[in-house]
Amino acid sequence: MERRKFGKKLFTLVVSSTVFGGLLKKANAQTKDYDPSKHYYGMGIQTNKCIGCGKCVEACKDENNVPKEPFFFRTWVERYTIKKDGEVTVQNIDSRITTHRDNIFEKEILRSFFVPKLCNQCDNPPCVQVCPVGATFKTEDGVIIVDDERCIGCRYCIQACPYGARYLHPEKQTADKCTFCYHRITKGLPPACVEVCPSQARIFGDLKSGASPLGRFKRLFKLHVLKPFLNTEPKVSYSDLDGEVR
Repeated sequence: MERRKFGKKLFTLVVSSTVFGGLLKKANAQTKDYDPSKHYYGMGIQTNKCIGCGKCVEACKDENNVPKEPFFFRTWVERYTIKKDGEVTVQNIDSRITTHRDNIFEKEILRSFFVPKLCNQCDNPPCVQVCPVGATFKTEDGVIIVDDERCIGCRYCIQACPYGARYLHPEKQTADKCTFCYHRITKGLPPACVEVCPSQARIFGDLKSGASPLGRFKRLFKLHVLKPFLNTEPKVSYSDLDGEVR
């Protein structure tokens, strides 16, 4: 009887191992199909198309398990209001609030617009330079990633980022930021924020491909990057960017 039980358990173990091994090989095969050397990612943003709905922020939080509190984000949207006297106010848009009041009368407003922001995936990233343990690094296809297992939560990268695009995750106690939804783009899917944008204000693509939507965007528009004087060489470009944006 004991031999029968042992034989049955052994058979189950062998079968399970075989099935698991097959699934593992299949997963590895899918991963091997992706060659990072053939890609170099970037994003374009048409500020005149952004309507400030905040859908991109919600999608990012859901896709990447970002804490729901409004002060934790991988991407966010700012509303710039420029008054006739030259005064500029900047407000972070929270999609959960239907009305945003800033005590400015409509007749005082010269112009108002929205600007989506995120990690600029710099070619010369200061966050990578200051990380003492190499937890923040740039991939071969140009995306800045944080290795949670190596990050010690020292916050050096958060302080070094000139775009305010990083935060310390309250549960993991590690640095967190936008990764262009790396787990999606390596499977041929767009970042979550790009997928849900109702006005197509965000254009994601491969900088190595002139035929991609991003390549066309770069050819058709005069583009700007945020804080160009810092020489971080951002890979997020903006069209129709007002000079007041910082």
